[in-house]
Amino acid sequence: MVERSFEARIGNDCKQGFIPSRGEVRVMFSEILERVRAVCRSLPETTERLSHGAPTFFVRDKKSFATLMNDHHGDGRLALWCAAPAGVQQALQAEAPNWFFVPPYVGYRGWIGVRLDRDPDWGVVAELLTDAYCVVAPKALVALLDP
Repeated sequence: MVERSFEARIGNDCKQGFIPSRGEVRVMFSEILERVRAVCRSLPETTERLSHGAPTFFVRDKKSFATLMNDHHGDGRLALWCAAPAGVQQALQAEAPNWFFVPPYVGYRGWIGVRLDRDPDWGVVAELLTDAYCVVAPKALVALLDP
C-alpha cells in the first residue's frame, strides 16, 4: 500500500507551482512510458494496448488497471490514471492535491490520477501500479507477487 506521507517526499517544484510547458511534456512522454511499462511488465499476465488513444495496461488482456494520459482533452498534464484500493483516492488527494487528482470517467470507481510531469517519486509510482494491479487481478495472480 502507498505510504500516506507522500507530501513530505515531493520536490520543491510542485510546492512552488512549477508546471512544465507542453513541449517539455511531449519530450518526457516516451521516457515516462518506458518507466511505467517496466513496472507493469513485471506484473503477471499484464498486457498493453491503446485504449481511447492512450497506452493502457490490462490483466489477462481484459481488465484495465492503469492508463498513461498525455494532455487529456488539453488539460496540460502527463498523468497516470490507475485503480486504487478503497479510500486511497481520497487520502492521497487530500494529502497531496498538487500531485493527485480524481480522473474523469474512472474517478467515480475510486481510481486515482497522479501527475508524472513533476519529477515523481518512482518508488511511489511503482507502489501505485502494483496496488492498482492487485485491485483488478484475480487472487491467484496476486498470490504470485513477492510478499
